[in-house]
Amino acid sequence: MVISHQGRAIQNWPGLWEKGRIGYPVGSEALLSSRFSNGETCVSIETSVRGADVFILQTASEPVNDMLMELLIAISACKIASARRITAVIPCYPYSRQDKKDRSRAPITAKLVANMLECAGCNHVILLAEKTMIEYIRHTYTTENLVIVSPDAGGAKRAASIADKLRVDLAIIHKERKVVNQVSRMILVGNVVDKVAILVDDIADTCGTLALASSILREQGAKQSIAIVAHGFLSGPSVAVIEKSDLDALIVANTLPLPVQARACAKIQQFDVSATIAEAIRRTHNGES
Repeated sequence: MVISHQGRAIQNWPGLWEKGRIGYPVGSEALLSSRFSNGETCVSIETSVRGADVFILQTASEPVNDMLMELLIAISACKIASARRITAVIPCYPYSRQDKKDRSRAPITAKLVANMLECAGCNHVILLAEKTMIEYIRHTYTTENLVIVSPDAGGAKRAASIADKLRVDLAIIHKERKVVNQVSRMILVGNVVDKVAILVDDIADTCGTLALASSILREQGAKQSIAIVAHGFLSGPSVAVIEKSDLDALIVANTLPLPVQARACAKIQQFDVSATIAEAIRRTHNGES
C-alpha cells in the first residue's frame, strides 16, 4: 500500500497515480495531517495497514522540519498499527547537504535523520537516483556534440559518472578562491567549443554557482548551456539570477514543488520522476533488483 498526504503527492507526482502504474492499492487520502494551536503536528492514518507492505511518500519541501516530523509520526503510526514493513519514499532527502563533517564540531545531520527514521520504525528508504537524470538526458538530447559539465570540483565524481554512462565528454569548472568564501575566478578544464554544455548538480538553491558557470561556458564558446539538477529549492533571488544568467534553461526534477515565482520563469522547467518512483516501489515490493 502506498500512502501520502492528501492531495500533496497527486500535485507533485501526478504520473504516480495513473491506473496500473504500480499495480497495488494507492491511498492518496490515507494520511491526514493537522496542527495543534501550539504548532505540534498531528498525523492520522485513515485506512487499515495491518499486515501491509506500506510505502510512505514524503519530500523535503518547505517547511522542511514540519515535513520531516510528519513523516516520522506517520512511520511510527503505521508501526503501531501493525504494518508488516514500512518503506519511506523520499525523492528529496532532508538535510542531505549535511552528510559529512567538513569542519570542527560540525554535525552530520543527514545521518541523524537516517537514525530518526530507523528509530521511528522505517525498514527501508527509497531515494531518487542518478539514473533518473541520465535517462532524461539520453531521451532528450543527442549525444553528438554533448558535454557534461560539473559546476565545481565537489560534483566532479557525479559528472564523470554521468558522462561515462552517456559516453560523452566531460568538463569541470574549478573555483579559485584567494579570499575565504569569495570566488576570485572560475577556470574551465575541458573543451566546450560549439557543444551543448549540460551542467549537472544535485541541488539548485540560490543558483549563483550555476549562473557563474554558464557565463564561463558562453565565454569559452559553448553553443548552449543547460543546467539539469535533481532538486530545485530555488530560494531567495534564485529566479532573478537564472533569468539574468547565460543559461538557456534550468531543468529540475519534480522532487519538490516549484515556488510560484519559478513557475512564471520561461527558463525553468521540470521533468517528471513519477515513473521512476512507481517502478522502484513495485520492484521493492516484489523483491526485484
